[in-house]
Amino acid sequence: MTKLEPDDKLIRKLATLLDETGLTEIEYEADGKRIRVGRAPAGLAAALAPTAAPAAPSPAGPAAVDAIPPGAIVSPMVGTAYVATDPGQAPFVKVGDAVKEGQTVLIIEAMKVMNPLTSPRDGKVTRIFVSDGQPVEFGEPLIVIE
Repeated sequence: MTKLEPDDKLIRKLATLLDETGLTEIEYEADGKRIRVGRAPAGLAAALAPTAAPAAPSPAGPAAVDAIPPGAIVSPMVGTAYVATDPGQAPFVKVGDAVKEGQTVLIIEAMKVMNPLTSPRDGKVTRIFVSDGQPVEFGEPLIVIE
């Protein structure tokens, strides 16, 4: 396996793009090599500083007072959540639905790219925190699969 040498110029360019767009994370892949540049959203760094555990409080939304529930799938990026492929279409999943590992449960749009969010395991949808077209933050709980 070849060693990936950091490309300082590319990293700086990606960091500048983060600042210009207000994103918290950006990933670039070429020739089988991947570079991810990220930062904590404003205000989130202080909230997460005392603990790096996955059960840290949610940065936004009604669940902010509660810990992230067990089985929750959290947003891997800042973007807009969609519960169906198109407006007016049936949602990917509803509370009570059985899901299989790898099944698409939501889509998150970031920088005009549609990113399917898949179930990490077989289970049952017990809670959905987002509605169609809702903006989401990195680390925000989206759906619970038990």
